[in-house]
Amino acid sequence: MTVGFSGEVAENYARFRRGYRPELLDALQETFGLTAGDTALDLGCGTGALAVPLAARVGAVLGMDPEPDMLRLARRAADEAGVQNATWVLGADTDVAALGTLLGRGSLAMTVIGQALHWMDHDRLFRELRPLLRPGGGIAVIANGVPLWQQETHWSDALRDHLERHFGTALEATCGTADDERSDYARALHAAGYDGVRELDHRYRAELTFEELLGGVLSAVPADRLPGPEERPHFATGLREALPEGPYAEEVRVRVLLGRTSG
Repeated sequence: MTVGFSGEVAENYARFRRGYRPELLDALQETFGLTAGDTALDLGCGTGALAVPLAARVGAVLGMDPEPDMLRLARRAADEAGVQNATWVLGADTDVAALGTLLGRGSLAMTVIGQALHWMDHDRLFRELRPLLRPGGGIAVIANGVPLWQQETHWSDALRDHLERHFGTALEATCGTADDERSDYARALHAAGYDGVRELDHRYRAELTFEELLGGVLSAVPADRLPGPEERPHFATGLREALPEGPYAEEVRVRVLLGRTSG
């Protein structure tokens, strides 16, 4: 069920992946009319970066992920934040139909998928989710910035070149952030019967230290290819030498694709 985000990869994911800004949560609450009587599903919830702050906007949030270590860290994040209305479930997009049998029709106000849809069969998923959503509810597919090695900066070009040489493979995946992927998701939402399909686009500037950039890279390397503890200093030194001097400025583009049920 897992896709390699276990152990130390999950720890790096929890520590170094960028979080979700309050204005995103505001937009979701407004779009779907979220209230304290609603339940939201965060599918592919990872370490809870979205589910934990979302819990304050709904009555209950259900975080679902196929990686046990991700759920362990999500539960820890919820405990540290004092969140008591989150439930964590081991499962993937292929388990949504079974989840629907358990919860019943119209039981969800919203399903959010944050930077995880590229791992899923989105055509089938959108169809299977629709009966679970209440009138006026819907789906939000969130791209929380492009991968570090796919940005239009000098340091990102240098990062990609170094990683491709180190791992011996081309880094072409855009993780659901490219225009053609977003268009395909929008088409699938229309085909599955969602209304008012539209995309919100928000941009902001951020800066990364070298430690944050390194941690972000290590959070994206599958566990079976992650440099071991004895190799880590050499990996970090090679990366530092390949990059210009930091900090590393990002123009973060957050894209939120929305589809609503009739309400």
